[in-house]
Amino acid sequence: MAPAAPVDSVVSESVEPVAPVPSDDVPSGTRPRRRGRTTLLIATAAVLGLVAGTCAGYLVQADREPTKLPSLSQPVVARAKGPGPEPLSAAQDHRVKTDGDLRKLLLPRPKGTKALPWAPEEDGWLDLARYADTLSHADREFGGLVGSEFRRAAAVSWAVGDTYNTEIRLVQYRQEENLGAADRASGWNVEDTSSWPVPGAGDGMVYLFKPERKAGYLPLYKAQASASRGDIAMEIWIFGSKPIPKSKIMDLAERQLERL
Repeated sequence: MAPAAPVDSVVSESVEPVAPVPSDDVPSGTRPRRRGRTTLLIATAAVLGLVAGTCAGYLVQADREPTKLPSLSQPVVARAKGPGPEPLSAAQDHRVKTDGDLRKLLLPRPKGTKALPWAPEEDGWLDLARYADTLSHADREFGGLVGSEFRRAAAVSWAVGDTYNTEIRLVQYRQEENLGAADRASGWNVEDTSSWPVPGAGDGMVYLFKPERKAGYLPLYKAQASASRGDIAMEIWIFGSKPIPKSKIMDLAERQLERL
């Protein structure tokens, strides 16, 4: 009796190995899941849904009646019966005060003083030419005043013996395109002076000049005050043969501003 063949030999002889089926698209090994086509289908469906919704919205809106807009005209309000409110007084309305007689806003000439015979004002008024002539470089100042919309000017002047001469001017501007009053109050080219602000006036200043000395003449002392209130520029000048106290020019400036 022949010996039995080993098990491994029997298996190898009776069972033939099965060769794998070749594939043109998928390599040997684990086959990946195909997701690209599914994602594309979902995205396309979403876009089509959005377009369909937009078209449906336009169709619904087109079938609706247009919404009526409110009228642009407003109903006429009946005027209340009666005499109506009283106009503002000069104390309440600055324009009532300044559109009147500008000369009445000037400080009155103090008692015991005399009028200056060479004063430039005529019956208390200064026209454009007269006012420009009182300033340095009158020709240039004349053109500047026209550009600044000069309207009118009022002035008062007096002399205290032979010691002091005082001049006060109120210059009014139209101020349609320029702030002429404020520009004038702050536009002085003041040199060789000591200066102090005027209380209660944003642009108000007083100046004391160094005395002018010439051989054969008494020294000339000069003080100036300037400020603006609305459309009016205030100018005050004091000339004297003796020193001018700061309190003198400051007092005039404060009292004149109170009247504007």
